[in-house]
Amino acid sequence: MLVDETADFPGAVDARTAWDLAHWLGMTSDAQTGEQQPDHYDSFAEAYARANENGLFNRWYARPAVLDLLGDVAGRRILDAGCGSGPLVADLQERGANVAGFDASPAMIRLARERLGDGADLQVADLTRPLPYDDEAFDDALAVLVLHYLEDWSGPLSELRRVLRPGGRLVVVVNHPVIPPVVYPEVDYFATVPNPEEYDFDGVSATLTIWYRSLSAMSESFTAAGFRISAISEPPVSPDTPPELLPPSEFDATRFIGFIFFALEAVHASTSTPAG
Repeated sequence: MLVDETADFPGAVDARTAWDLAHWLGMTSDAQTGEQQPDHYDSFAEAYARANENGLFNRWYARPAVLDLLGDVAGRRILDAGCGSGPLVADLQERGANVAGFDASPAMIRLARERLGDGADLQVADLTRPLPYDDEAFDDALAVLVLHYLEDWSGPLSELRRVLRPGGRLVVVVNHPVIPPVVYPEVDYFATVPNPEEYDFDGVSATLTIWYRSLSAMSESFTAAGFRISAISEPPVSPDTPPELLPPSEFDATRFIGFIFFALEAVHASTSTPAG
């Protein structure tokens, strides 16, 4: 699900600016263990959907960047893993794609059906369990601000690889791995650690637990699941973003350390990585 760059680090965002941005996002550094329940969003689904309909991090940042990475999608079969209330499904349908979506939150799927109609290909499903789709059913898949809620990426990535045809694409968006060492210097960058972050969605408070991990750990997870990284992106927000939505910054406010975007290719099963 969508919750809610790029600058050269650390030149574009110093520790003070990053700290201000973190607090502007509502992030905390309280210790917490364990993953949130798959239906965690049910308690604030409607408030979340309202808040993000025109919010910076969804409408003006993540969604445009994902669409740019995908390019021409006309006629392609696409799976939106963790589709939430369906904004990206709607965007992709408008561009001619044949889209299926699932979410672990029944409340989110209900909102997506209200947006997309009863005929939309939507299901309640959990990315940590086997998915209800055939092998090689999709040309592309999306996991936009989903994987960072999970400690273990191996099963989810393997399932996404299974449902993609060889050569298919997976777009992954997660919180940027440089956030912990900048904002929380006491956190070990190389450890996979949970961090509860407080958000206000249209007046409703919610805690989302993000599992941070290093860039190398992400890369290793992608490779182990049968993917090759074809692009890493840290894009700016959409050029037509309303300026009042941008965060405070001493630098270019359209570019900040928030999310990191990956375009992955599903490698043929016979393809092996050469020995170093």
